[in-house]
Parts: sequence; structure tokens; C-alpha cells
Amino acid sequence: MSTPVTQLPAWDALLQARDRLAGTHLNQLFANDPARPDARFNGLSLRLENLLFDYSKQRVTPETMELLVALAEARDMSAGIRRMAAGELINFTERRAALHIALRGPGKWQVSGHEVNSEVEGTLWRVAKFVSALRSGQVLGATGKPIRRVVNIGIGGSDLGPRMAARALAAFAGPVAVDFVANVDPTELQAVLAGAEPAETLFIASSKTFTTVETLTNAGSARDWIIAHLGEAAVPRHFAAVSNNVSTACDFGIPAERIFAMAEWVGGRYSMWSAIGLPLACAIGMEGFGELLAGAAEMDQHFLSAPLAQNMPVIMGLLGIWNADFQDASSLAVLPYCHALADLPAYLQQLEMESNGKRVLADGTPVGVHTSPILWGGPGTVGQHAYHQLMYQGTRTVATDFIVVVGDDSPAQRVLVDNALAQSAALMAGKTAETAKAELLARGISPAEAERLAPHVACPGNQPSSTLLMPHLTPRSLGRLVALYEHKVFVQGWIWGINSFDQYGVELGKQMARSIEAMRGDPSRLDASTRGLMAAVDNCRRDG
Repeated sequence: MSTPVTQLPAWDALLQARDRLAGTHLNQLFANDPARPDARFNGLSLRLENLLFDYSKQRVTPETMELLVALAEARDMSAGIRRMAAGELINFTERRAALHIALRGPGKWQVSGHEVNSEVEGTLWRVAKFVSALRSGQVLGATGKPIRRVVNIGIGGSDLGPRMAARALAAFAGPVAVDFVANVDPTELQAVLAGAEPAETLFIASSKTFTTVETLTNAGSARDWIIAHLGEAAVPRHFAAVSNNVSTACDFGIPAERIFAMAEWVGGRYSMWSAIGLPLACAIGMEGFGELLAGAAEMDQHFLSAPLAQNMPVIMGLLGIWNADFQDASSLAVLPYCHALADLPAYLQQLEMESNGKRVLADGTPVGVHTSPILWGGPGTVGQHAYHQLMYQGTRTVATDFIVVVGDDSPAQRVLVDNALAQSAALMAGKTAETAKAELLARGISPAEAERLAPHVACPGNQPSSTLLMPHLTPRSLGRLVALYEHKVFVQGWIWGINSFDQYGVELGKQMARSIEAMRGDPSRLDASTRGLMAAVDNCRRDG
């Protein structure tokens, strides 16, 4: 699709709808039909199994939603979904499919006309066999002790997904401890190794190409650690790999039977469901991993079959476009009210910003609109005592996703859930200066002081938010949630006309790092700032 989305009549219709809604507060949208107080919530929410998606606090009307769905229809969103599921080369720059749904659901999957089910099933069988042996104490280190700790060494898509899910599902963990190392800063690896017993530790080097500098640097340090404690002959017993570069991994000292391949049609940030999920499977077992896949498959089937107007990922994606391009919301805060999901915003940062942080269409011309918002966030209720202040009284529109795990009816859990619901309600409703003044007067503050303080206490409200509600955090519910965000990203990329599946911008930073290393002996070819910084680094090291 090389036609800019802004040239579509459906886009113009949305601009007109934006203008009609300008100045309309969310409070007014909820008050428009007092005879049916629940009509807005019921009309602007969706359910899939026990996952509720409430978007009634978005700055939309039923008419807005019809126009957004019309935009998706004008972009032939249904055809895009079919093409993705058919294994077509929708990653048009790299000429690859993006068929991660084949990793987790039943069906006959093909890539460019070739069946891939046997490849998926074969890898899953090998992972299951290894995980079963490991968790039952049959995988032994060089001294004959069972492996009891696994350290995954990867970065980006080889780290963020499994790391997030392992932390989220820690309550389902079994007899093997699993740690993750991504940062090339040696501090992270050193912290993990400080609590590890060499004879009982296995490292998984996760790199599709087995050339990622950060991963190989950390893997080399881990290898040195094993050799220092157990000797070089111990390396094969203490390493496994997820990589397609079998020969290089073997040269590193990893036995071929412990090297697990990734399908070429799976992108890194969509790979948690593949062999990249090996450390996660080690943590929660194959039954739990299977439940994760099943939850994602439920969302896949919904995405593939539901009409656009009732399709949760489609509606979520359209609301994101509405906020980014029509409501001037340059950022999206993801606030999980579940501490186990503390790593979810970091995972979604890569999923959304690496996927849709793009600026050109398929023909290389400018996209003409803002694409991915800046995604940030953290676990509630911690943020309420920090950055929520900006959302209440700052000058920026911030779209927000509240993710609420209801949990059991205990006092602490009630406080958590009440806080989540209160935050979304308060961001919507705000507090007028008149209300603020009345509250100050009721506290016994003098009229003059109340008049002075009221503007400082008032909150404009009208901040758009959605709420995702689920009973419990389980492997199945997590799989459903992550797949929802994956498909949302695809929906947005398809409508904007960009490629959600390449990441050439990331390569620039890697190229520059290699250039600086190569020019260290002759920095004259570098820009003046970098040259000055290199000299300052040398001075810092010398002067200590």
C-alpha cells in the first residue's frame, strides 16, 4: 500500500468528526443519555472469554467508532489479516512472512505455499524433550550434578518476551531457577553469577544469527566462568543455544543436539512462542508453556474471524490511531495493576516502537502522519505517587491502558483494584476549580486562600484510557493478552501503510558501534562530538 492514509475519504471524515468533538469533555459523553446510564459502557466494551476490554473512557462516540471501522475497511484490513494468516510476504522490505500465529494454534499453516506445521511441531517436540529432562533432573552438568539454574543470554526479542513472561508467571515456576542477562554491561551477568553454582548452571545463548555482539560478549564471559571453575571440557555440558547458525554455535562449544532453530518467518519481537521461549518453558514447564500458546491461539482465532467492529485487536489498534493522529496523544502509558506484570511495559516498548516506529510507506515516500506513540509505564500503584501527576495536571494528552488482574477478594487485592478503577475514573472526570474551591472551603480554609489554591488543586480530566480486565494472571490469560497487543500493532501498521516487521533503524546503531570500534586508532574520521567524547573517555580512565 503506497497510498498515504491521509488521502482516503475515510481519513477526512475522521478529521471532521474530531472537529465536531473538539471541546466535548468525557464527562459530557457519559451524561448524554441519562435514561440509559450503562449504555456507553455496554456499547463501548468487548469481551473474549474472561478478558474484558472497556474503551468507554476514550474520546469517541458510536459515530466515531463507525468512522474508524470505515477507515479499516477502506484499507482492506480484512484482506491484510487473511494475507498475514496465509503466510504471504507481508514483511515487504525483507520479503518474509510474519506467521508467528503458526507457532501457537491448530491449523494448516503455509509460507509462500509451503507447509510449515512439521517444522513447528518438530521444534516444539525437541524443546519439550529437553525441558522434561531438565526439570526431572536428568540433564547433568560436568560433575554429574543435575542442572538447577538456567541463565538465558540474549537481547531484544531474544530476551524481553521470555523475561517478561517468566516474571509474570513466577507463581507457576518449578524446580529450575531461570535468570536472564541482556545488558553487555558486565554488572548484570556478574549479579546473576554471584548466586549461581557452576556445576548446576546451564547457559542458553539466544541469537538467531549467533553474531549479536552483546549476546556473544556475555556468552563468552559465561564460557570463561565455566572454564575457570570446571575446565574447558565442561562447556558442552553447560551450554545450549537457540540459533539458526549451527556451525558457529558448535564452534563455540555447544553440542548440535542442544541447538534449537528458529523459523525464518518469525521476527525476533514475535518469537516468544518459538524456541526463543525455551528458558520460559524451563521455568514453567511444558504444560504451562502449552497453556500460554493456547491463550494466544484463542486471541488469534478471534482476530481471524471476528467482524472488524467486534474485533478486539482491530478496535484497540484503531483507538491508538485515533489518539495518536487525531487527539494529539504522543505517548501511551501502559499501567498493569499486577506487580507480576512489571516487565510488560518494557516488552511492549519493543513490540510497538520497534514495529511501528517507521516513517515511510512501501514505495519509500513519507507516511505523512505520526506513527507509533512513545510507550512507557510501570506497575500500579507505584506510579500514582510519581508520574500520574503529569497525567492529572500536565499539559499533554496521555492515552492510557490500565491492565487490571482482579484476583481473589482479599483486603489488599481490593485496595489494588479500587485504585486502578479510581485512577481511570479520575483521569476521565478530573476536578473543576469550582469543586476544588468548595472542598477547600469545607476543610475550613478561608475564602481568599481557597480562591488562591483552587487553580492548583483543579485537574482538567478528559484523559483517554482503556481498561483490560481479567480474573487471574495465568499462562493462558497472559498468552491472550500478549497476542492482543501483537495483533494491535499489525492493525496499526497495515492502516498506516508501514512495515511492522523490519527494524532497519536498529541496524544503524549497530553499524555506528562497529565504526567507532574500527576507528578507535584513527578517530579523525569521526564527527567532532564523538571524537571529543572518545578523548574524554580516555581521560576518565586515566585520571580515575
